[in-house]
Order: sequence, then structure tokens, then C-alpha cells
Amino acid sequence: MPATASVLRRVAIPTALAPPRAIPAGGTVQALAGATMGTTWSVRFVGSVTSQQTLQRIIPLALDRVIAQMSPWESESDTSRFNRLPLNEWQTLPPELDRVMDHAIRIARESDGAYDPTMGALVDLWGFGPSGPRYTPPKADDIAAYHRACGWQQLERDTVTHRLRRHNTGPIDLCGIAKGFAVDLVAETLREHGIHHALVEIGGELRGHGVKPDGSPWWVEIDRSGDACTETVPMLVALHNLAIATSGCERSFVSGARRFSHTLDPRTGYPIANGMITATVLHRSCMEADAYATALMVLGPDVAIDFAAAHDLAALILFQQNGGDIVERTTPALDMMLA
Repeated sequence: MPATASVLRRVAIPTALAPPRAIPAGGTVQALAGATMGTTWSVRFVGSVTSQQTLQRIIPLALDRVIAQMSPWESESDTSRFNRLPLNEWQTLPPELDRVMDHAIRIARESDGAYDPTMGALVDLWGFGPSGPRYTPPKADDIAAYHRACGWQQLERDTVTHRLRRHNTGPIDLCGIAKGFAVDLVAETLREHGIHHALVEIGGELRGHGVKPDGSPWWVEIDRSGDACTETVPMLVALHNLAIATSGCERSFVSGARRFSHTLDPRTGYPIANGMITATVLHRSCMEADAYATALMVLGPDVAIDFAAAHDLAALILFQQNGGDIVERTTPALDMMLA
């Protein structure tokens, strides 16, 4: 979220600070915004009114490519067409989707399936997919059947011909990585058009490069959810060649006395119930930050911190300890950034 004033706050600054490009003479901060992927996007950049008009046309085209390739809500997206293929049949992927699948499978392997791109059927079954919401849990037999069809190991990717096929019926769902990729794609599109000082945001995930005209960085505040807003000290991050993604439990439904999170544990097929509130990851790639944040939510507090430390991830997690106090933990990579 954008930085807000606070009496007490912490500041995180990237440890490897490359000098920013020269700020364009006469450049001022321009703002663009729109709607995409069921949420909103915004871009702030240092440039001219002329460049603003050009980017207002180009950015939606880049976002439309992501939707056309990765949206499970679009019946003719490349992802939806892949999910309709007979088992073991190859599909050639466009460059953006091939890139996302490369990282999705790698992070699934690294996290031992805590992040898994083959959860589409279970996501839909639990009411968080294209079929629409539900207000009671699915039947246990249905969950078990859909769970048996999932598993990132079923995917086979040909890195030479850029093709993908699957050996089981679990459809791919890239909602835990595609939004982060879209942020990266917009940031890269800006650079291709000579914009080297910008802050890109889609649905709360951000990536920044360069600085503002006065030389100050693009400051953002790490998202805190619910009671954590009052129980933890805000942290501001300087997004210079850095991205940030937060995964949480904001989408859920209540049935009886229990709340069911939209974050599913690929290892069980059920929503997580491990006390996690949010997981935030800072990374040069918003796509990777997005997927890693999801994995940390699934892993739970202790394992999440160990995993993030082992992979040198700058991360912050908030969790409720034994149903009581809200606890914050950070990784050594983030601690090194704190000024």
C-alpha cells in the first residue's frame, strides 16, 4: 500500500543499491490507472504528458496479453485451452506463459509443493474460482478426489520447444503468480519505452525502479491485516529495483464457527489453518515474490521462516500464536535492509 504518515515506523532499504539513471530534465511525476484481472492497476512515473498518453495505450495491451494467456476466467485463454487438452497432449506456449510456467514449476519444486500451479479444480471446488463463491465446505469425498488429480509433478515442460503437457487431470491455475508477473511485465514495458523511474502496482503488489524527481525513492508500506495494524510497527520499504508481494487470508467464507481461507494447502486440499495472517516477500521479481509469499502462507510460521532464510528471501510474516497474540517475524535478509 502507499506509504502513510506514522509516529513510529521502521525503514527498509535495499542492500545492493545501484545508482539510478539520470532523471529526465523537466520530468514530473505522471499517474496512470485502470482496471484489470478483477482488480485495479496504477503506475506513477517520471516523464512528460506525451509519454503519459503513449503509456495509457500500451500498458493495457500488455495486461491484456497476461489475461489472454493465463486467466482461468477466460474460456479461450492459453491456460484454459491447455486445461481442456486430453492428457499427455503437448501445447506450445507463448513466451510469457512459458516464462511463468518455468518459474512456477521451479518454486513448486523448491517448496516441496507448498506452492503448486495445478490446484485449479480444488480452488474452484472451494468457491474461489470461476464457478463462483460457496458458503459451506465441499464434501470430503469430493475434496479427496480433486486432490488426487493435483500435483505439480504431473507437469512436463519441454524447454527446447517451449511446450507443456500434463499426466493427470488437475488443471493449472496461475492466480498465485500471474498478477506478480503482470507487474513485472508492465515495469519491463516501461523500461522498453525509456521510462526508468517508476512505481507499478496491481492489486497491492508493487515494483519500483529509479527515484522521484527530488531524488527520494518510491516508498511503500508493508501490508498489515486486521488487528496487526495496531499491534505491529509499520515498515516502509524503498522500492528501488525491488518488488513486494503480500499473501493473506482476506478472501474467505465462514461456515459454522470456522473461517475457511482462500489459501489452500496443496498437500492436503484444505484451506490453511496454521495461524498465518500475512506473508510479505521482497524480491527483484514481483512474479517470484508473489509465488513465494503463497508458499510461506502454506508452510506456516516456523517452516516459512526457515524456508525463506534458506533461500535468502527478504520476508516478513504475521501470525496468530495459539489463537492469541499476533506475532511478527522477519528473515535475516530483511533484517539487513532495516536502517
